[in-house]
Amino acid sequence: MRCLGIVCASLILLGCGGNPRTGVDEDQFSSYWYQGKAEINVFDLEQYRYGAKREGTAVMIFVTEDFSKRKQVKLDNPEAAGADARKVIKMNMTREFVTGVYPYNTMLSVFTPVYDEENAFKITASVTEWCGQAFIQMNWKNGSYRAKLFSYFESEGDQEVKLEGPSEDEIFNTIRLNPSIVPEGNVRLIPSLTFQRFSHIPLKVERASISKRKISGNQEELSLEYKTINRKLVVRYQQFFPYEILSWEEIQTKPDGSLERTIGTRRNMEKLDYWNRNSLQDKELRRALGL
Repeated sequence: MRCLGIVCASLILLGCGGNPRTGVDEDQFSSYWYQGKAEINVFDLEQYRYGAKREGTAVMIFVTEDFSKRKQVKLDNPEAAGADARKVIKMNMTREFVTGVYPYNTMLSVFTPVYDEENAFKITASVTEWCGQAFIQMNWKNGSYRAKLFSYFESEGDQEVKLEGPSEDEIFNTIRLNPSIVPEGNVRLIPSLTFQRFSHIPLKVERASISKRKISGNQEELSLEYKTINRKLVVRYQQFFPYEILSWEEIQTKPDGSLERTIGTRRNMEKLDYWNRNSLQDKELRRALGL
C-alpha cells in the first residue's frame, strides 16, 4: 500500500500499510483497557442547532474489542480469526437534545486499531429526528475510505464516495492511545460526520491545522481548525495516561461573523461492563451516572 499524497511520515492518523503503531505503552494500556469493562463518560451538552443553544446530554463510551480487519465487524470468535483479528479501541458517542417540540438523537462509532499504524478501520454516524434519518458508513480499505451516505433529503439521496484522508472523528480515540501521536501542523482531514450531517456540506477531505498546548493543572488542549469551512474543534484532556477526555467544544463561524458554540463538559465517569447490566435493577446505574 502506498501513501496517497499525504505526508505519511508525520500523519499517524493516516498510516501506510501494516506498520506497527508506536507510542502505546503496552503495560499501561492493557492494565487499564483489557479488564472487561468500558469507560462511560457523561457530558452536559450545549448543542447549537437552528440558531439557538439547546440543553442536552452526550455520552462517550470507550472500550476495546477484537475486530475483523477483513469483514470490518466485531469478531464473535477472535481465537478462530487468526491474523485477521485486530485489537481496536472503539468510541461510541451519543448526543440527545430537543429542538422545539421534537428530539434529536445522534450516534458516532469509531473503530481505531491499537497496534496498527492505520486509520480507523470503520466509522459510522447516524442522526435521527422526527423528520427522518440519515446514516453514513466509512470503511478503510486499500488506502482510502469507501463511504456510503443515506439520507431522506432528495438533494443528498444515496451516495457512494471515495475519500483519501483520515477522519477528524478518530482524534478522540487517538488521544486515548497517546496524545503525542496526534500530528500537529497542517493536515488533510474528513470533517466530523455529525457536523457534516448537521451542516449538509459535501462529504470530502478538507485542509486543517492542529495545535496542542498545556493548560492549568494536569490538562492539555488540542485545537483543530478548518479555514475552508469555518469550523474549530477544541478538546481538553488529562495530560497523563489514560488521557481522559474532560470537555470538547465545536465553534462554527457564520457568514456574518457570529459564532455558534457547541460544548460538552464531563460530569461523570464510570468503568462498567454495561452489556451485562440489562436487568430492571440495573436502572439504578443510570441514576448514578446522572442519566
